[in-house]
Amino acid sequence: MSSYNVVMSAYLLQISSRFDLTLLSDAQQQQLTRLLSASSFIGRTLQQQPELLVEFCAPSSLASALQSNAALEIDLNLLPETEVFAVLRRFRNAQLCRILAADILQLHDISASLHYVSQLADRLINAAYQWAYQQLSQQWGTPLDEQGKPMPLLILGMGKLGGGELNFSSDIDLIFTYPANGETQGGRRSTEHQQFFTKLGQKLIAALHQVTADGFVYRVDMRLRPFGDSGPLVLSFAAMEDYYQEQGREWERYAMLKARVLNPDGEHSDELKKLLKPFIYRRYIDFSAIESLRRMKQQIEQENRRLNRRDNIKLGIGGIREVEFIVQTLQLIRGGRIPAMQQPSLLKALTVLSAEHILTTQQADELRDDYLWLRTVEQALQGIDDQQTQTLPQEPLLQAQLLSALNLVSWATLQQQVDTAMARVHQQFKLVIDNGEDPDQQEITLGKLIWDSEQSADELASQLDWLTLEQGKILIEQLQQFKQDCQKRSVGPRGRDFLAKLIPLLLHMLQQQQAQPTVLARVLGVFKQIVTRTAYLELLFENSDALQQLVLLCNQSGWLAEQLARYPMLLDELIDPAQLYQVATKADYHDRLRQLLLRVSADDLELLMETLRQYKQAQQLRIAAADISGVLPLMKVSDHLTWLAEVIMAQVVELAWQQMSARYGEPANASADDKGLAVLAYGKLGGLELGYGSDLDLVFVHNCDSQASTGGERPIDSKQFYLKLVQRVLHLCTTRTNSGVLYDIDTRLRPSGNSGLLAINIETYSQYLQQEAWTWEHQALVRARAIYGSQALQQRFTQIRQQILSLPRPLAKLRQDVVEMRDKLRQHHGLDANDPKHSVGGIVDLEFISQYLVLAYAAEDAALYQYSDNIRILAAAAKHGLLAEDQMQQLQQAYQLLRGAGHRQTLAPATLPSLDSLQSAKQQVEKVWQQLFTPIAPA
Repeated sequence: MSSYNVVMSAYLLQISSRFDLTLLSDAQQQQLTRLLSASSFIGRTLQQQPELLVEFCAPSSLASALQSNAALEIDLNLLPETEVFAVLRRFRNAQLCRILAADILQLHDISASLHYVSQLADRLINAAYQWAYQQLSQQWGTPLDEQGKPMPLLILGMGKLGGGELNFSSDIDLIFTYPANGETQGGRRSTEHQQFFTKLGQKLIAALHQVTADGFVYRVDMRLRPFGDSGPLVLSFAAMEDYYQEQGREWERYAMLKARVLNPDGEHSDELKKLLKPFIYRRYIDFSAIESLRRMKQQIEQENRRLNRRDNIKLGIGGIREVEFIVQTLQLIRGGRIPAMQQPSLLKALTVLSAEHILTTQQADELRDDYLWLRTVEQALQGIDDQQTQTLPQEPLLQAQLLSALNLVSWATLQQQVDTAMARVHQQFKLVIDNGEDPDQQEITLGKLIWDSEQSADELASQLDWLTLEQGKILIEQLQQFKQDCQKRSVGPRGRDFLAKLIPLLLHMLQQQQAQPTVLARVLGVFKQIVTRTAYLELLFENSDALQQLVLLCNQSGWLAEQLARYPMLLDELIDPAQLYQVATKADYHDRLRQLLLRVSADDLELLMETLRQYKQAQQLRIAAADISGVLPLMKVSDHLTWLAEVIMAQVVELAWQQMSARYGEPANASADDKGLAVLAYGKLGGLELGYGSDLDLVFVHNCDSQASTGGERPIDSKQFYLKLVQRVLHLCTTRTNSGVLYDIDTRLRPSGNSGLLAINIETYSQYLQQEAWTWEHQALVRARAIYGSQALQQRFTQIRQQILSLPRPLAKLRQDVVEMRDKLRQHHGLDANDPKHSVGGIVDLEFISQYLVLAYAAEDAALYQYSDNIRILAAAAKHGLLAEDQMQQLQQAYQLLRGAGHRQTLAPATLPSLDSLQSAKQQVEKVWQQLFTPIAPA
């Protein structure tokens, strides 16, 4: 018996154990057999819900159940959460099986099927939303709008869900937004709308996404929201509008084409549509979308070649995604002028494209037919086992099930039909995207005219149609000044030739990105440093991707532009954008550095130092590029900067050891494998919160207590060796070379500060902390951790840290010491209300709160000092009952926002969070500060 028949027989046997199949007629048994032969998912569902069996054996009952638009007839608010989850999942499985069975029995066409699947998703999402809203309102009250009506969380369905054409086993892409900020009313407690709707979004996602014994409802993907994974889960209308007006990218326009409010209320939902419309559709015919799609097309084809997606009916050449790109591109180009095209359904948009003669009737009909056929295959393929797949199977069992679902008998026939449809789609795709014209030619010609022209800036400014006349004049003047500067320098004929080719390309790219004159100034700042180095000019000309990345990075960050101008060798990093934006792991940082140093002689100290600096700058550039592009969430940026610093410092210690031991020999009881040295990181490095411009707060300890000398030709006291070793480490880090310093190192947190030894015995270190250290030194210890050293030394440090932090302390004295230290810091740094670190309610206040809670209560709960970063300390404090859950969340969110603002101040000030959000965050911190420290706050 074939595996195909075995599977089907197993389902029949299991179903027969719960239902007498002999009661079915021959026709009914044949229908049941056909359904089970096509879908394992139907078999599993009938086992779990045998009451559905009668319905599945009668086509009329099945059609009636679908057409009646079966709804959840139970009040979810009367059920405990576990039962709510079970009801949603069982209803989902039953309805999907009804739809799939109707597909297999050909009771409706694929368009109806896609509609039913989307309608089911709407119903389930809304049911979960209403339940979650009711649950939270009982506790937190209700957010009200200006008319005093309950304010909704509007749920934007994206992709195929937004278009009403959802596939059978799809993820759902959602975006959450709410009309306005305020506070809830009528509950046991009140909270801000942002907090309420964030909790609501989290509860809704859990209701849909969480896997239980009954499976899940939908896998929920929130990455299409503003700022992606690093952004807030919910945004107000005002914040949404600001984001899309100021930062919305081309791919987000494509995504928003498919956006549909799943829970429209006729008032706020209409307001949201009006808000988003200007971002999606331009008032003019927008051919820039063609260029964007050409780039996407190249990426798709490259990805298809790399992954060999020949049998993928969605992502392969001529697949479903190419149909979507054709329609969406034409919508973006013409939608601003043709309102009928401004809707998310692909099939309806295709009809409008034909009616408006943008596509011929034949083109539209073929695209529709091929798209619906591929969607039919996709629906049947996913219905086999409720799996999100678009790849035609190779296994005989799956192939047999797919053929049964499609009522076909030959795999060759199916393959031929799929191949024909995909070939025809791809031909249409090429016709729309590759129209045979060179859209860049006019813009490049314009750039040549401007570069060669002797006309005044006033006369040329009007040519730059993406800028105002005043902005255009500024840009032309910058270009003319740069040209004059080049004439005074020894550029040479080859360099002038490359400049004459580069500048028109540059202007074209500036126009593509709608860049302001400041961006040209930044790029020309880089050009000024390389204008006499023809190799770099050639690199940018021959690698248009590198020039594109240069413009992109200069557009997004003045700090990056300065780095590229200061260290032109970083331009090499721009050649491969895929590598530039690739997020590394800590192991990657270690391996890359190790491989780089293998090329350098261990005796060439100058080149070693230069290599370390160049490596740091290159990796930091990659981190920054991933940061500003959204590839790397804000809170992960510090992790990567921290890993990079740890890897580099470990290598620096290794190099210093090699140099010192070669000169003096190794100290007593030490070796290259166990150096007897540990590096303790304090501050931002210790708290895994490093920023782009952060220095490193380090303390060096050793375990040497021997009076013996080192074992080399020039022996010195073993303890003296460690002092010289640390001095060498500092020299390797802080000496300025052509590539600057490696890191600024601050060692003032060592015992006795600047008057103490650079390298101290770890037991002396312990004794100092117990007997002499000030409260602020114990505060600093909260954020300390070992980043280098033998396991024994690191364990000893951990013991010391735990011992000191868990000491009982008089709370009144501790509060007074903490407040006094904060005031001293504020006097030293000044009080700038816009400083996210030292201002009232800023990062320092929040850090002092977490440090105070550790020092005050760690004697009662060891979990408080388990970690050195503020986020987990705050979580531990809440678990111990020192902070309310909402306080903890507010402080964590405030810390993330303020730290993000710190990154943005360095990297891209234009992308700083709004002053209102920063002020709100600082108010949350200040509120907790007052709660903890008001008794002794100075008058």
